[in-house]
Amino acid sequence: MNTPSGNRRNAVLCGTALCLLSVFFIINKHAATQPEPVFKGFGKAELVTVNGYTEDIMEPFISRDGKTLYFNNSNATGVNTEILSADRQPDGAFMYRGPVPGVNSPVLDGVATMDDAGWFYFVSVRSYDKDQCTIYRGRMKNGTVTGVAAVPGVSEKIPGHVNFDVDITPDGKTLYFVDSIFHNGQPAHATLTIAEKQPDGSFKRRTDSSKIMASVNTGKLQYAACISRDQKTLYFTRLSAGLPPRIGIFVAHRSSVNAPFETPMKVEACDGFVEAAALTPDEKTIYFHRKDGSKYRLYRTTLK
Repeated sequence: MNTPSGNRRNAVLCGTALCLLSVFFIINKHAATQPEPVFKGFGKAELVTVNGYTEDIMEPFISRDGKTLYFNNSNATGVNTEILSADRQPDGAFMYRGPVPGVNSPVLDGVATMDDAGWFYFVSVRSYDKDQCTIYRGRMKNGTVTGVAAVPGVSEKIPGHVNFDVDITPDGKTLYFVDSIFHNGQPAHATLTIAEKQPDGSFKRRTDSSKIMASVNTGKLQYAACISRDQKTLYFTRLSAGLPPRIGIFVAHRSSVNAPFETPMKVEACDGFVEAAALTPDEKTIYFHRKDGSKYRLYRTTLK
């Protein structure tokens, strides 16, 4: 078993469906394709403009006040993947600001999320070879993040086990992230896991996480969680094997924060090669990225 290293990490540790798709299809090429429930509550998706920026847009996150878009550029091999930001404009477009100060390193950094108090969480492989940690946080103030450090209690610290993608609840108390296992440098397993913040600031995995996520975590690959403020609605990306392989954004509901999620439904409005839903503060709109040709672009869709 090889741990991720070098440029290869830029291609696999940030919700990289291109890699997941090819590997998962090879491993599960004989898996049966089953019909999936469909959620038709969103309107037609529309392309979102980020003025002053022309490169790939992946892993969007909308700030809790709705004023700022955080995202990362391409996570392809050989690219310096960074967390970037843009300011919302009156017409609904965004104006590119640049890399977020304080969070980026010489290796992959991406998948931003933030709570109401300004704790900024993200994924980075800067120390994986040393401690198997990939989820970091720091304090956001006036556009700059300080005090960046690995989030304690998340990593199982097992070589080949990787946590990628992360979402923090607005109150900062609950973390949703991916547990994955890599074989020969490639992901062969990915499930969503829940952890709760402890008094000392660390996180502890919920003992009932697998029960809560039973309908979400299937034999497929699940990643890119996005949780609502009341934690009763979960959006995530699912990659399914079959002929052909399928990828989509799904939504699952539940009655309370301690109840298991019900059967997920595929969001019909998010068609094509799509990943990484992100809710607006009013939770009526989701942003996501879609691969159009060779480029990842930003889209949004709003509840009807």
